[in-house]
Amino acid sequence: MNRWLQVQGLYKREVARFLKVPLQTVGAPIVNSILYLLIFGVSLGHSIRLENNIPYLAFLIPGLIAMSLIKNAFDNSTSAIMGQKYVNELQDLRVTPFSLQQLCAAKTLSSLTRGLFVGLITYCVGQTFYYFQMGHFLPIANPLVLIYFLIFGGLAFGNLGIAIGMWSKSFEHVGAVSMLILLPLIYLGGVFFSLEGMHSFWQSTSHFNPLFFIINGIRYGMLGSTDIHLGIAGVVTFAFFLVCYILALFSLRNGPRYMR
Repeated sequence: MNRWLQVQGLYKREVARFLKVPLQTVGAPIVNSILYLLIFGVSLGHSIRLENNIPYLAFLIPGLIAMSLIKNAFDNSTSAIMGQKYVNELQDLRVTPFSLQQLCAAKTLSSLTRGLFVGLITYCVGQTFYYFQMGHFLPIANPLVLIYFLIFGGLAFGNLGIAIGMWSKSFEHVGAVSMLILLPLIYLGGVFFSLEGMHSFWQSTSHFNPLFFIINGIRYGMLGSTDIHLGIAGVVTFAFFLVCYILALFSLRNGPRYMR
């Protein structure tokens, strides 16, 4: 069987899995986006002033898209791995003709698909709010830059989700990583605020956060401006993707972790 057809089959299976829970993949992101935009973008946005005269609502929308992409790509991989652990399905996959690279590719691409899908929902909700507030839609300044950071940011956290899912022995372990590590990094990555308004210590610390570069890259793609050099953001994002890919392959190669 063609290797691509094998990956395609497993990819479709993974996509069908998360589409079976539309309230989780579609309903929850819509509600979350509306609440964030109402509370921060509309209610508080008028009192927040940014440099370059960028409306705070325009600043917020790319950050929410990045947050939706990252969190859903990560959650999709971890939930897929943990669910298959509980029914001992991962052991069955290891005795099939799939290589580790194929397993990683199928699960990562399905996670990217979910992340992009939820990101698109967030974008549409944000554009709706922006239109009613400003009277026009928010244009995309650099589509190619936006696509680059969306793809490699989603792939990176899809791979990271595989590694964390393989390491975890229960959903509590996954929840701890998501709430105690990933969520703070997302918030400190500049979803809701600009680096220019932070204390110098936090400005320096943010440069050690890979999410900071992904979020600002997506913001540059949408608005055409960012807090950091675009080339550095692109290199760091790609390097982070490679690290996460290596971690995912290493975790899939670790046999004992296929059982919870």
